[in-house]
Amino acid sequence: MGDKATIGSAVLDRLHHLGVRHIFGIPGDYVLSLFQLIEASPIKHIATTREDCAGFAADAYARINGIGAICVTYCVGGLNTVNAIACAYAERSPVVLLTGSPGLSERIRTPYLHHMVRDFSTQREVFERMTVAAVTLDDPLTAEREMDRAFAALLRYRRPIYLEIPRDMVFTPLSGAIKPICLDDEPSDPAALEEAVGEVRTMLASAKRPAMLVGAEVGRFGLQDDLAKLVERMNIPIASTLLGKSIIREDHPLYVGVYGGLIGRDDVQQFINDSDCLLILGSILSDVEDLDTRSPLLFEGRIIHATADRVAIKHHRYESIKFQDFVQALVQAPLPSFPLRTPPGRTVTHAPQRGPDLPVTLESLFRHLDTVLTDKTIVIADVGESLFAAADLHVRHRFEFLSPAYYTSMGFAVPAALGASCADPSLRPIVLVGDGAFQMTGTELASCVRYGLAPIVVLLNNRGYSTEREILEGPFNDVHEWQYEKLVDLIGGGRGSRVNTQREFETSLTAALADQSQPHLLNVLLSPNDRSPGMVRLARRLGKALSTDKP
Repeated sequence: MGDKATIGSAVLDRLHHLGVRHIFGIPGDYVLSLFQLIEASPIKHIATTREDCAGFAADAYARINGIGAICVTYCVGGLNTVNAIACAYAERSPVVLLTGSPGLSERIRTPYLHHMVRDFSTQREVFERMTVAAVTLDDPLTAEREMDRAFAALLRYRRPIYLEIPRDMVFTPLSGAIKPICLDDEPSDPAALEEAVGEVRTMLASAKRPAMLVGAEVGRFGLQDDLAKLVERMNIPIASTLLGKSIIREDHPLYVGVYGGLIGRDDVQQFINDSDCLLILGSILSDVEDLDTRSPLLFEGRIIHATADRVAIKHHRYESIKFQDFVQALVQAPLPSFPLRTPPGRTVTHAPQRGPDLPVTLESLFRHLDTVLTDKTIVIADVGESLFAAADLHVRHRFEFLSPAYYTSMGFAVPAALGASCADPSLRPIVLVGDGAFQMTGTELASCVRYGLAPIVVLLNNRGYSTEREILEGPFNDVHEWQYEKLVDLIGGGRGSRVNTQREFETSLTAALADQSQPHLLNVLLSPNDRSPGMVRLARRLGKALSTDKP
């Protein structure tokens, strides 16, 4: 951009340099100048129907592409993205929130301007709690340094950042000639890294039954190939968290299954808990999808736990080691190899084959879906049965599964399909979404029509919030019935199907897979009492945890 780079153009130049090719969002008067710059840039604007949907789309885009971005107006737009940015922060997804604000000159003349909440810094202060850097670029002398500091934090932690540009600063030239993007990539402390790897070798030398548990950060940092090398060289069994599902292909001979405190199968839980040394890579510890809090591994100092935040070995913490450096050092280190431990049985017990003209069930639906997944499909699961039934799908290729499995925000999946399709057009999204979640954000199917995208939306219509029903039944869990298959007429594109039987589901899904020219919406009518094995496991364990809440 030469010597005439402005604050706004420098931000877009850096986004493009880091891999952003699409930016999601909705215009408003405080960001119209930014949208004008976007239109003139190599980055394509993807319009959404809601700001939170833009956030979910950018999150899914970032999970596949390595970085995503949204652009929204001040407060009424920005604060609408809070939940989506919180999800990205909780699940380690590198999203850039770019927003405008009132011009500096306006603030002198008028202390209160439209869209303000409390004062001019309120929006930034909100996002300071859910980003790794939140900066206002209001000074041409410091703007370049501040934006680079924020981008460096995004790359260091793979979490969201917040960039605010007052509208009268967008075209303000930077002081001096534009410099190449400067990201402070400070390496790990070599002595600490050597000591940490040595401690891992010592632990493994005395282990007989080691195992590995991997989470989403392995994918966020692009370390999946390093992971596969490490697992195969050590010959140790590996489980994934639900959020990390598909980091390693699930037909790998060393793969055990999905492990998690509330969702994992009992045999997988027991197998991992019986290990005498557990290497946890890229996963936070939570109740929903990670280490069983009752596991003796936690109390006996038999865990190696590495994330973007820190590396912890036994009871020692190494704050000066980068996650990616630690994983790559393990790959290079002379670690021991172990005799093969027989993993628990992978075959999930199915009900007897149902007749094709009987009503479709979750079990029969997911059994068939499991047979059609390929390396060109990506499953995007929303919350509820969409997620918990999908936990037992067998992912045969890496990165075939996206879900808000830890933060568990309803409404993620349909806008995520928009983001995933933009990030990798070669992948066909198969969206699993409940009727309640679809009513929140299903309007993004219109955006898919607008941009010529063709997700397959499998709407699990059980007329209510199934997770809550299983924990505590009540009329508050009911959802008003829509004729979902007719939505395609309203949005002006796509094909809708009403599915009652297993034959109708298989026929509709086959037709959808064969037609890549338009979205397909399958309204699958299920019994409100139908439950997947994953849902039963979660509700049983969660119900015990919540039993003390009853009056």
